[in-house]
Amino acid sequence: MKYLILLLAMSLTVGCSMRDIVSMDGQTKQAFDLNDNDNDGVIMARERCVETVMGASIDNYGCPTVSDINERQELQILFENDSDYINPRYYQQIEQVAKLMKMYPNTLVTIEGHCSRTGSYEHNLALSQARADNVVKVLSDTFGIASVRLTATGFSYDQPIDLSETPEANEANRRVMAEVTGDDTKTDMKWHIYTVDQ
Repeated sequence: MKYLILLLAMSLTVGCSMRDIVSMDGQTKQAFDLNDNDNDGVIMARERCVETVMGASIDNYGCPTVSDINERQELQILFENDSDYINPRYYQQIEQVAKLMKMYPNTLVTIEGHCSRTGSYEHNLALSQARADNVVKVLSDTFGIASVRLTATGFSYDQPIDLSETPEANEANRRVMAEVTGDDTKTDMKWHIYTVDQ
């Protein structure tokens, strides 16, 4: 038995020593491009979107992840009771909507006007429509947004955000909402340690 094991060990040793040896005198040809030309962390062999925006959140193929534009925000524009006048100090909020619309030229906006429960439904319907119309007018006349991209709708007091009917509730319910929608998409951006607020 000892001789059998010794014979087996010798045959394995001789067999291993007879392998062909390949010398590495030249450069090895690379099968795939392992460079990352756009610095997004994805090698060129896998890259499908070569010119990714710096800082964009990407998928495994280097393409930016995008989301449809569908934003709904309340504009903090307070109206006096039974008034549709917009104080110019609120124009900065309206300008934010205008900037978004200029950045994404296929977007549309619907401005919704709302009222408190003070007065008749019909009177508040007309008043809420006038409030929405005035915001649309500021977007068009002051910030240059084409009127075909703007819609105004009054809701009277059908959609209150505070049902208590206190003076504070009435003030909160006299408001406008902006809903921006469109075919445009926006690139999702990722946060990293080099992110700096603009």
